[in-house]
Amino acid sequence: MNHVARLRTRLAGHADHGLVSMPGCWDALTTLLVERAGFAAGFVSGAGLSMAMLGRADLGLVPADRVVDAVALMRDASDLPLLVDGDTGFGNALTLQRFVRMLERAGGSAVQIEDQTFPKRCGHMAGKQVVPLDQAVGRVRAALDARDAMLVVARTDALGVEGLASALDRAEAFLAEGADAVFVEGPRTMAELEAVATRLAGRVPLIHNLAAGGVSPTDDERVLERLGIAAALHPLLLMGGLATGAPRWLAQLAQDRSATALRGETGMLHDLNDLTGAGALLDHGARYGC
Repeated sequence: MNHVARLRTRLAGHADHGLVSMPGCWDALTTLLVERAGFAAGFVSGAGLSMAMLGRADLGLVPADRVVDAVALMRDASDLPLLVDGDTGFGNALTLQRFVRMLERAGGSAVQIEDQTFPKRCGHMAGKQVVPLDQAVGRVRAALDARDAMLVVARTDALGVEGLASALDRAEAFLAEGADAVFVEGPRTMAELEAVATRLAGRVPLIHNLAAGGVSPTDDERVLERLGIAAALHPLLLMGGLATGAPRWLAQLAQDRSATALRGETGMLHDLNDLTGAGALLDHGARYGC
């Protein structure tokens, strides 16, 4: 099966095979790391792309074409299924549909479309706003009409803005429209999380965000799995590790004037060459005498 079919099958079979854990990736190297670690899928978050590309927070600053270009490079390096953050569709239904078509051609396995106003904010930040329900449903419909086989994940941020009842109503509307999976962002208590799962988990694959330091009432995938949730996102796990570890590595380099003491953590050239397939590439090039 190709990457789209594998993701569809894996999400549909989560009750038998367990929750799908999706670490965040933002370029070809991080995609290879997630794949090498044995995960079934990766999550291309808007936050990861914005922070890596621009050094800026997740405030809707990355244009659609840059997202597509990033995914194309990831797909060239790996066949790992990728759920890609489509934010609010980058404008209106026309821009959303153009983005969906381009993303699918670039190798996205699934696209996440949300109901925030533009410019959006990270789902675990305060101050979010959502568009009216008819516009939210229209975005999902536009994405479904534009895709060929790629999955459409419909996300609502209404829980933190209008409350649980509104979020569940929007999730129901997305499900009725034909969304392949539903994502109710930001349950703040176990009662809210359980209410979402009780209402929806047996009817459609549910996505949950485990952003470190976010509002989720649990960080434990086993808890989510018992509730019947299909997939958990870890959007900034690798990026947080780099941002936390790098200052210490750099400070030690500046102090020691040598990186020898860091080798156990930062690795060697051959480690990176092994990860990125240097030997296989050289052997393949040799077949053509170059």
